[in-house]
Amino acid sequence: MLNHEDNELLCRVGPGTPGGEMMRRFWHPACTSAQLPEPDCPPLRVRLLGENYVAFRDSSGQVGFLEELCMHRGASLALGRVEEGGIRCLYHGWKFSAAGAVLETPNHADTKYAARLKAPAFPVREEGGVVWAYVGPKHLEPAFSRYAFMDVEPSHRVVLRINVGCNYLQLVEGGEDSSHVGVLHTNMARPGWKDDSFTRNPDVTNPAALASNDLEPTLKIEDTAFGFHYVALRKTNTPRVQNARVVPFIVPYGRIIPAPAFQFTVLEVPADDTHTSTFLVIHGNEPVNEDRIIELLGLDNPNYYNRQSCTFTASWADSFGQDRALMKENWTGLRGVEVEDAAIGLSQGPLYDRSREHLVPADQAVTRVRRILLEAVKRAGEGGPLRALGLDLRGVGACDSELEEGSRWQELLPSHRETPVA
Repeated sequence: MLNHEDNELLCRVGPGTPGGEMMRRFWHPACTSAQLPEPDCPPLRVRLLGENYVAFRDSSGQVGFLEELCMHRGASLALGRVEEGGIRCLYHGWKFSAAGAVLETPNHADTKYAARLKAPAFPVREEGGVVWAYVGPKHLEPAFSRYAFMDVEPSHRVVLRINVGCNYLQLVEGGEDSSHVGVLHTNMARPGWKDDSFTRNPDVTNPAALASNDLEPTLKIEDTAFGFHYVALRKTNTPRVQNARVVPFIVPYGRIIPAPAFQFTVLEVPADDTHTSTFLVIHGNEPVNEDRIIELLGLDNPNYYNRQSCTFTASWADSFGQDRALMKENWTGLRGVEVEDAAIGLSQGPLYDRSREHLVPADQAVTRVRRILLEAVKRAGEGGPLRALGLDLRGVGACDSELEEGSRWQELLPSHRETPVA
C-alpha cells in the first residue's frame, strides 16, 4: 500500500510539483522520428509533463522543440507554417529557427529588435528513431543516455508510440509486475491452459511467451546505478533448474522486456497526470517486421489504435472491445499484449489511489519501483545525484533463461553491476 501523500508525490508531474521537478532532470522521448517524416513537414503538438510544446523538422532536416505558444501574442505554433528554415506563426508571421532564433517579425521589421529576442527552445537529440527533448533547468542538463537499440541498423528496430489515458505509474507498475504475465496474458504465456497441458509458445517475437507454467514466481531484487533489476524465478520440470526472467527498471519510467528473439524497451512518458505516451522500441540481431509487431500487440484493429495519431482508442464505451463469447477460449476476451496491458491500466481509472490496495510477495518489484522513485523525488528536491541520470545504458537489458540451483542470477546480465550505485 502507498499512502495518499506519497501517491500524489509520485503521480503528479506538472511544473512546480516535486515529482515534476524530478522528471525534468531527465531527457524524455517527445515523439517518434516517423511523426516528423521529412523536412518542412507539418509540425507536431506535444504534451509533456503537463506542458505543451511544438516539434518540427526544418528545411535542413533538423528538429526543433519549442514552447507551443508564440512568444509574440500566444497563438499556437502547432498551426504554423514550416518553411524556409524555420516555423512561422500564422497570426503575425513571426518565424523561429529550430534553436529558437527569431528570424523574422513582419509586423515590426526591425532586425535589431528580432536579434535581441529568442523563443523558448529546448535541447533536442534524435537517436534510435526517437526525438528526445530536455525541458529542465539549463544548468542541470545531464549527459544524453544511450540505449542498445540506438546502435542497431534501422531495419533491426521498430519504434511505436501508444498514447494511453491514464497515469504513467499504472503502466510502469504493470510492466515491472512479472506475476501478471502468466495470468493476464494467459493465451500467449501458457498455451494449453484450458486443459492444463502447458506447451511453450513457439513465437520468438512474443515477450509474453513464458518458459514455465508457474504462476507464483519467487522474486529477488537488487538496486543498481540505473534503478534496480530483479529476477522472477519459476519452477521447471527439470530438477535443480529454474526459469529466470530478469527485468530492469530504469529511472524514471523505463524497462526492458525479453522475448526469445528481441528486446522490448518500454518508456512510459508522462504527458500529464492522467495521460501517458508509451514509447515501445523492439530491436534485435535480425530485421523486425513492424506489421507483425503491431498484430502481436493487438494494435492492428483500428477500434483499438489509431496509427496516425498514435492513440489507444478503446474505452469503457464497449468494455475495451472485450468479447465475452471469446472468453471460452481466450482468457481476457481481448487480443494482443498491449491491448491487454492498456485496458488494465485504463480500468484502474485516470489516476489510481494505491492506499486501497492489498499487496502480496509477488508485488515486490512494484513496491521497489515506488521506493526508488520516492528516493529520486527526495534527491531531486535536495539537489542530490539521481540514479540513471546521464548513464550509458547500452549494457542494460533483459533475459529469460535457465538457472541452475546455486548459480547467481546476477551473472546472467553482469553488465548491470559494472557501474556502482550512486
